[in-house]
Amino acid sequence: MNVASNTIFTGDNLIVMRGMNSESVDLIYLDPPFNSNRSYAAPVGSKAAGAEFKDMWRLSDVNVEETKEYKKTQPALYNLIKAAGGAHSKSMESYILYMAIRLEEMYRILKPTGSIYLHCDDTASHYLKIVIDNIFGAKQYRNEITWKRTSSQHNKASRFGRVLDTIFYYTKGDKYTWNPQYAAEYSKSVIQKYSQRDEHGLYGGMSLKAPGSQRTFEFKGHVPPGRGWAYTLEQMQEWDKQGRIILTKNGVPQYKRYLSESKGTPINSLWLDIDRLWSMQKEYLGYPTQKPLALLERIIRASSNKGDMVFDPFCGCATTLVAATKLGRQWVGCDISPMAVKLVKDRLKGEGLIQVPVIARDTAPKRTDTGKLPHYRKSKNFLYGKQEGDCAGCGEHFNYRILEVDHILPRSKGGTDHLDNLQLLCSYCNRSKGGRTMAQWKAAKGVSP
Repeated sequence: MNVASNTIFTGDNLIVMRGMNSESVDLIYLDPPFNSNRSYAAPVGSKAAGAEFKDMWRLSDVNVEETKEYKKTQPALYNLIKAAGGAHSKSMESYILYMAIRLEEMYRILKPTGSIYLHCDDTASHYLKIVIDNIFGAKQYRNEITWKRTSSQHNKASRFGRVLDTIFYYTKGDKYTWNPQYAAEYSKSVIQKYSQRDEHGLYGGMSLKAPGSQRTFEFKGHVPPGRGWAYTLEQMQEWDKQGRIILTKNGVPQYKRYLSESKGTPINSLWLDIDRLWSMQKEYLGYPTQKPLALLERIIRASSNKGDMVFDPFCGCATTLVAATKLGRQWVGCDISPMAVKLVKDRLKGEGLIQVPVIARDTAPKRTDTGKLPHYRKSKNFLYGKQEGDCAGCGEHFNYRILEVDHILPRSKGGTDHLDNLQLLCSYCNRSKGGRTMAQWKAAKGVSP
């Protein structure tokens, strides 16, 4: 990671991510705008007053010229996104394109063992799943988590109440961090397994057998038919001395396990136990889309370990950053609003974590994982041969000294000095292009990229 922990960036997260080293993040959580066709602002007088964003999308809200370049690099996904625009609206097409370009960068910066959680609702969840399936691979899909965000019904005369959010959980590879999570309360199905009681509390019997085991010795007068013991004879004899072996009505030995030793009910993909934030709660800031700390703590515990790097590219109210700090993780955040810097500092102070330093930046980082590259102008000979002396702009053939090395994606927008980001332009085209991307410049001229 080429960014110090506890850094929060103000600005476009795409440019920030383009400056982050590849495979440097363990966990990404993002709660982007949902394309709800609404504007959000924290009310005056609330702790988050001044924080606002619009969730209404038009083609002017995304770099349309860059998406034309995207059409060349990801034609199948581009066509799917265009189809979403045809099925829904141009607004949806713009939103999905915006997300797709950023999810590409998230895939790059995520470690091979890393995980990503994408929070959305039913406005665009089905379109987003197509995108993330394409970028991360359908086989890396782990869960579609359904979170009941509110108990109120939000009913309208013409439909059922909308009370659910969706969180898509994907991993980058087949080997990834996973820490099972358990509910604090026991479910009825768990309690039913502990139907007996002694002076130490409720207990039940746990099978000592294991399919495919070759341990077929006799214990307590019993030899398991068709399968073997899961444990060694020495271990089971030790448990017997401790009074932890009981017999069923049929005389089959079992391990005596107490309810108090159970971790609880395993959390599944339906999350009903974390309610939305209410105005009287301490952590509530007044921001309409704020998520509860308990939600982020569950995600961070499940898919990262202490010391791991957590990244939130839409950190808003800084809930992810606060949760990561409380759980001993490193973090980097980004938000378009400068209010996020103040909010993370205020919230850390409110949690008694005033000693945690917060680094605020409004400039993108520079990648350090590309090796020592030669000065970009030294690539001119190679590029002249590759382009056969033709200008990448107007297509005209020029003498070597007339052509100039140019960045296809400017360094100010996250472009690097790699050969795949360099081209030769004639002097006139280079001046005309200026600080724009190649796609922007061509679109302004009315030329297809």
